[in-house]
Amino acid sequence: MSRWRPPAEKSTALITREGHARLKAELDELWRVRRPEVVKALAAAAAEGDRSENAEYTYRKKQLGEIDRRVRYLSKRLEVLRVVDTPPSDREAVFFGASVEVENIASGELSRYRIVGPDETDAKLGHISIDSPLARAMLKKRIDDEFEATLPGGSVRFVIADLTYDVS
Repeated sequence: MSRWRPPAEKSTALITREGHARLKAELDELWRVRRPEVVKALAAAAAEGDRSENAEYTYRKKQLGEIDRRVRYLSKRLEVLRVVDTPPSDREAVFFGASVEVENIASGELSRYRIVGPDETDAKLGHISIDSPLARAMLKKRIDDEFEATLPGGSVRFVIADLTYDVS
């Protein structure tokens, strides 16, 4: 079995100011706090002797590899991301950064989503990626516009009920 993985799909290189700050904070915490702790624990485990039967050493090596992989990803990703911190000139249409309330036409259920970059999605907060099928379908729509999105459960029709932009 090889370690080769197919390349990930290209994602939109947009991010909100808050998302950018979170990624930078994560990178800083990994590099300045967690990595030194793991390196110290790894050195202590290596000093115990036979590494082939040392579970602590094996675990710490794996943990260090995961941290280094994430640090490498974040370092490269932060270089290409473009921070979008101003609302669009046309605040009546759905664009990046919009908070949109949509109504499922069939069920009448209301849901609120905020369109953010792929690196900052959070289902609990209702933050969806601009690359998601739902966000792609609602881009450039206005209040009371109907649209159809192809979701994992099938095709669903929605109507835009409300649209706001956070002005900070």
